Amino acid sequence: MVDLGNYNTLEISRAVDFGVYLTSEDGDILLPTKYIPEGAKIGDMVHVFVYRDSEDRVIATNLTPKATVGEFACLTVKDSTPFGAFLDWGLEKDLLVPLHNQKEKMLPGRKYCVYLYVDETSDRVVATAKLGKYLQNDDIRLVENQEVSLMVIGSTDIGYKVLIDNLYMGILYKNEVFQTVEIGDKLTGFVKTIRPDNKIDVTLRRTGGGFNEVSDATEQILELLRQQGGQLYLSDKSSPEEIYEKLAMSKKNFKRAIGSLYKAGRIVIEPDHIRLVL
Repeated sequence: MVDLGNYNTLEISRAVDFGVYLTSEDGDILLPTKYIPEGAKIGDMVHVFVYRDSEDRVIATNLTPKATVGEFACLTVKDSTPFGAFLDWGLEKDLLVPLHNQKEKMLPGRKYCVYLYVDETSDRVVATAKLGKYLQNDDIRLVENQEVSLMVIGSTDIGYKVLIDNLYMGILYKNEVFQTVEIGDKLTGFVKTIRPDNKIDVTLRRTGGGFNEVSDATEQILELLRQQGGQLYLSDKSSPEEIYEKLAMSKKNFKRAIGSLYKAGRIVIEPDHIRLVL
């Protein structure tokens, strides 16, 4: 059976003027001429993406969509109509988000996070911005401090909504982020807290405050000092943004690290910079 909205490996069975037909359990599927791999011939197996075109025909392509059925993706709206919005997902036919699948009216030019599935009624690949039923926060299999993949899917007054490992919803607090973050950005993060109500807080730096964290920060500062001739124009009075820009660490960790280096006699702390003791 053809896996609609996903990749399939199918055999080229016959050629026509406008392409080739691929054999499947659901009948022959057209692969238009412009999508035929160079050198492919009858009897060859080809790896293609299968979906329905604008005329509702099951069709194959060698283009790579930005997401497949069963995946989350942040996509840009190309057009909005009374019955739904159309998203750019990298194929000739845009991806429909029916009006009833929108949390708010989707506007052209804006990016939204959606989940792709095959609609049982129309047998078409569609998307929904109502993600709750596709998340697994009721069965969290993570531990605190675990490294995870994050995708930014929205923002609130206090932080960014993130998709964790394509399974769970979490929050990344703005006061712990010292870089530009936009919807659709993919980041590496760490689980900070798993609450009793199954809400998850994440951070971009490993938490715990133990020896390893301080040790890593001090080595990073020492290396940068060596690279810059023994002086680094940061101090405990520098802004969190300045510190993150140069070191990708929080001001809290920076202050703890330079305090440790100062006590060990490795650096001198000046009003506007730190200096390596040679």
